[in-house]
Amino acid sequence: MPEWNVSHINLMDSEVWLQGAEIIDAEIARLHAEAPLDWFEEPLAENEFLQAGPGYWSIIRHADIGTISRNPEIFSSSSGVTITDTPPEFTEFFSSMIAMDDPRHARLRRIVSKGFTPRVLGLLEESVQDVARNIVDGMSHLGSCDFVTEVAAAVPLKIVCDLMGIPDSEFSRVFENSNVILGIQDPEFAPQDVDFITALLEAGADLAALMGDVAELKRGGDGQDLTSILVNANLEDDQLTSADLASFFVLLVVAGNETTRNAISWGLKYLTDNPSQRDLWIADFDALAGPAVEEIVRLASPVTYMRRTVRQDTTLGKTKLKEGDKLAMFYLAANRDPSVFENPNAFNILRNPNPQYGYGGPGPHFCLGAHLARREISIIFRELFKRLPDIRSVGEPDTLQSSFIHGVKHLQCEFTPVGSKN
Repeated sequence: MPEWNVSHINLMDSEVWLQGAEIIDAEIARLHAEAPLDWFEEPLAENEFLQAGPGYWSIIRHADIGTISRNPEIFSSSSGVTITDTPPEFTEFFSSMIAMDDPRHARLRRIVSKGFTPRVLGLLEESVQDVARNIVDGMSHLGSCDFVTEVAAAVPLKIVCDLMGIPDSEFSRVFENSNVILGIQDPEFAPQDVDFITALLEAGADLAALMGDVAELKRGGDGQDLTSILVNANLEDDQLTSADLASFFVLLVVAGNETTRNAISWGLKYLTDNPSQRDLWIADFDALAGPAVEEIVRLASPVTYMRRTVRQDTTLGKTKLKEGDKLAMFYLAANRDPSVFENPNAFNILRNPNPQYGYGGPGPHFCLGAHLARREISIIFRELFKRLPDIRSVGEPDTLQSSFIHGVKHLQCEFTPVGSKN
């Protein structure tokens, strides 16, 4: 077993992510300077059902993550996306195709990509604009609110549900279950009097049941949502099993909903803390929307890390890796790599180039919904700037206790109220 350096912060410890951005950024800078590829023990499990494994390699360099992401034949996804080992069935259900290697991964991605064609995305973009308008309509008279629950969470949740044809009446059910799945390390979201595994399985089973009910309603119809497209495919090879469909829905809920809501939440915080950048964007919104969104996603890095497992003895740089070694690709750290990003902790919407890994590294597992996520972030800020131009965050964000998701649970905001709610 490699030696590990006890003087370095263990980014896999969920409590680290409650220490504030300044401390985390300082520690990441130190790791880049002193030990950009180091071995760490896995934190002790907080429950009796998941045991700590032998340890993992912390991958924080931008170039190293690029190498790993481009070579899935050496660096496998099939053992799971988190460092803690779970049963294969558990891993596959909660991670769907992001915890698969080819050829299964390629087939599933090809099938579900039918929901991300230019035509479907064009229809969804109209929906995003309507959603953003309705969200601002509902809170513009208040003068203050919890930006996460009232704004940031509402946008991607509605879009994911629209994409899959989930009725509005089920939104709160989807939202609550997704909070349990991704916030299980956080006392606010972990159900009381239920063990870790049971809580996850119950949340996943409830989402699977919802997807099953919706799929049955869509079968034989001519709907344009992704569920209708998938359950009514004419070719057998283009159809998903009920289990695959349920697993994919869980993935969409956690990847398409949670990550985008956190990017939007962090975005308001960054824009508030950097008023000159905010003014710059407002002055020429359309021209700067693309680079502004990229910078928000870079700094926010909503998915903190993703795991890979070494398939065969190899080397990464000068470091020897053994078959079976676990690797944690810390996207948030790579997005602060000083060899790639000048003044990496600064929020700069004019940053160019900006090869950020907020949607994953290059290769077959790059986020399928990245384009849609970018549009959601851009459109909600367009609506906010137009209707509530002085909106700003107040105080520090209440961050999620999680090593996997760089999340914000609550963030207060203030603005000059406009109109009144009917």
